[in-house]
Amino acid sequence: MIIEHKLVIADVKLVADFRSYILYWKRRFAEQPITDFCSVIRTNSKAPLEEQDNYFLLCDALPEDRLLREQLQQKRLREILEQQQQERYDTSFHSMCMFCDQEFTGNRSVLLNHMAREHAFNIGLPDNIVNCYEFLAVLQGKLDNLQCLYCEKVFRDKNTLKDHMRKKQHRRINAKNKEYDKFYIINYLEFGKSWEEVQSEDDRELLDDLEEDWSDWEEHPVCAVCLFCEQQADTTEKLYLHMQKSHGFHFPKIKSEHGLNFYQQVKLVNFIRREIHHCRCYNCQEKFESKGGLISHMEETKHIALLPARSTWDQPQYYFPTYENDTLLCTLSDSEDAKTEDQSEEIPVVSEDISSLKALKQSSVLNQLLCKENKSQEKF
Repeated sequence: MIIEHKLVIADVKLVADFRSYILYWKRRFAEQPITDFCSVIRTNSKAPLEEQDNYFLLCDALPEDRLLREQLQQKRLREILEQQQQERYDTSFHSMCMFCDQEFTGNRSVLLNHMAREHAFNIGLPDNIVNCYEFLAVLQGKLDNLQCLYCEKVFRDKNTLKDHMRKKQHRRINAKNKEYDKFYIINYLEFGKSWEEVQSEDDRELLDDLEEDWSDWEEHPVCAVCLFCEQQADTTEKLYLHMQKSHGFHFPKIKSEHGLNFYQQVKLVNFIRREIHHCRCYNCQEKFESKGGLISHMEETKHIALLPARSTWDQPQYYFPTYENDTLLCTLSDSEDAKTEDQSEEIPVVSEDISSLKALKQSSVLNQLLCKENKSQEKF
């Protein structure tokens, strides 16, 4: 169109339905002169008249063009939301994991959660993704072509690619690759804006209204995942109830009986997740071929409710999460916080009398500790 018709369309990549856009303006140009809609750009304006060219710029500065673009954007958004809604409740999904031989049927979230938990490959929440089949096919095609999903380098064989993605922590997609934009709902929400522009917007103007009413605020569900299966729950109470009824694991009771503070709960959760990931019973250390076999064993033998010695799991290495973005860790609470605060308020703090520094030095706790240390050194 630029070469043959001298027509330049601004921000063509942001037009939602280019075919419908072109057909609309083809009809309008047949009804009225093109100069009624387009700005005229003259090139070589200082050259002789026969060497000058006029180009016609069609952009959203024209109200009619902007309205058309917004209508096409709204139409595409409705179609995408319908598609996403259909995929969200679809139970006929069937696909294999890209990193192991496990096969999944039912809902797409089962596979996506499996890859996030078992292989640390997280492409986002299932509800934020659309055209999931096509997305997975694109990713699988890259792996079949021995291409890293993040740096997009090509390797000589599959084992080299797997080692590279594991060692370099490249088990993720490249967010700057525009090829993936069409698979995320956020890229369809606002007219003429990509996900990067939406996220980088400055929201400071929202702070201007100090009297804003927050009474209609609704907290987003946590969607924490069970320690022993793929079950999710939007509150910790529901998740704890599921683990108690389905697996016989009563987390609040264990927390209370063992007097676990917040950090010990974190270590316990990470320890259990690590052992379940390795298909190993954390009580008897027996290893199984599958997670299903492990859970059946632990439930039948009641090992699921019996914790090993505290020294086994209360280790610094379990401060680090087994799975990235483990929501359950964010919902843990220290029940002793309130009690500790109440007790601390009742304990008076008395300052030391510094009127006699000599007497203070002789009676201070630090001086007593130093004397003990010196005596112990003299013995050796």
